[in-house]
Amino acid sequence: MKRARRVPALLGIAALSFSCGSASMAAADEVALAVADFDYVDSSGEVRNQSTEHAGRLQDFARLIRDELSASGKYQVVPLDCPQPPCSAGAMDAESLTEAARQSGARLLLYGGIHKMSTLIQFGKAQVVDLTTDQVVFDRTISFRGDNEQAWTRAGQFLAEDLIAENLSARP
Repeated sequence: MKRARRVPALLGIAALSFSCGSASMAAADEVALAVADFDYVDSSGEVRNQSTEHAGRLQDFARLIRDELSASGKYQVVPLDCPQPPCSAGAMDAESLTEAARQSGARLLLYGGIHKMSTLIQFGKAQVVDLTTDQVVFDRTISFRGDNEQAWTRAGQFLAEDLIAENLSARP
């Protein structure tokens, strides 16, 4: 009788150790990726100053991309620590930005920006550089219509899905 009770307990312990092993193996498969802050330029000429709204949407855009990439299981998004914010390609020289990404333990660095051309049209540029080879491994230009939360969210989701589909973690 005592032996019968031990078997389920031992199976439970074995299952737990197997699942923990699988989780650590999955984490080992993720590639470390630093996501820089995105830059923003508004040359639309609109009368109303929207810099506060744009700053918030830009932060939400980058956060959405970080969250989506993290949730994909392909990337371990690591925090990027820069001496003075913003930590972006427009605010820092390339050497300082890539060095900050290397210091964070990243193998890949995602950076880019959004340019509002008119009241309705915005363009985004995103690049990923492999920090081991110093080669650009992802280079996309996107456009989106609208300047509201929904438009920005769709653009961020599209870019994140594109990055996940590229499977940059499989590249040498």
